[in-house]
Amino acid sequence: MPRLSEVIAALENLWPAERAESWDAVGTVVGEPDQEVARVLFAVDPVQEIVDEAVKLGADLLVTHHPLYLRGTTTVAASHFKGRVVHTLIKNDIALHVAHTNADSADPGVSDALAGALDLRVVRPLVPDPTDSEGRRGLGRVCELDPPTTVREFAARAAERLPATAQGIRVAGDPEATVRTVAVSGGSGDSLFDQVRAAGVDAFLTADLRHHPVSEARAHSPLALLDAAHWATEWPWCELAAAQLDEISDRHGWNLRVHVSKTVTDPWTSHSPSPGAPN
Repeated sequence: MPRLSEVIAALENLWPAERAESWDAVGTVVGEPDQEVARVLFAVDPVQEIVDEAVKLGADLLVTHHPLYLRGTTTVAASHFKGRVVHTLIKNDIALHVAHTNADSADPGVSDALAGALDLRVVRPLVPDPTDSEGRRGLGRVCELDPPTTVREFAARAAERLPATAQGIRVAGDPEATVRTVAVSGGSGDSLFDQVRAAGVDAFLTADLRHHPVSEARAHSPLALLDAAHWATEWPWCELAAAQLDEISDRHGWNLRVHVSKTVTDPWTSHSPSPGAPN
């Protein structure tokens, strides 16, 4: 049975902390380096519901995509919801490790998993990592569809294949336009419009698209925009990451039991369409 320090070393090899954005907070948040690890749970969000799931599962390590304390803190008092998360983890000997933007830009990374869920062929990174001589790492992915489809059909594919959320898939653009090439970016992607336009793709699927950036992007070009729930675009990475750790476990003879949480932690819980709204 491996120790936490050994498992963390393997995870850091997949997603080195130095490849995270400067503003990010990645790495091990809670955990004794010498504690033994037999069961691991992957999830998007380090929220109480997920931590309670890890306790019920008997996990020794929780790996999440989103940080617990992105902007730092001066207290972990249990009177605050994040403090309760820390207390629950420590009381139950569960370590917490975060891979965020270092997993976004990895090869394979968050956007590769998103592309895989949508059955897209990855061509290259949308924003290449200049330190990668092979040109495989970076933010987002430029992909191809084979055969081409329409915006309407591609949106239906995304709604079917990504985890179900209250939001579903919002679309901006001509629903009958042909889609041959797509840019995808797991998580918030409206800061990437310049790179998306430069890529010359027919559509861009991401999350958290805002009114003004979308309006301006549509004024620039006929680019179709597909807006999915943030959680739904990043959850496929959990399955990819779990498979990567499974392979490492088999190679080292660790016999880890690796799980992926299917708990929906998207904060939006329901959707009421406007009467007469376009479908």
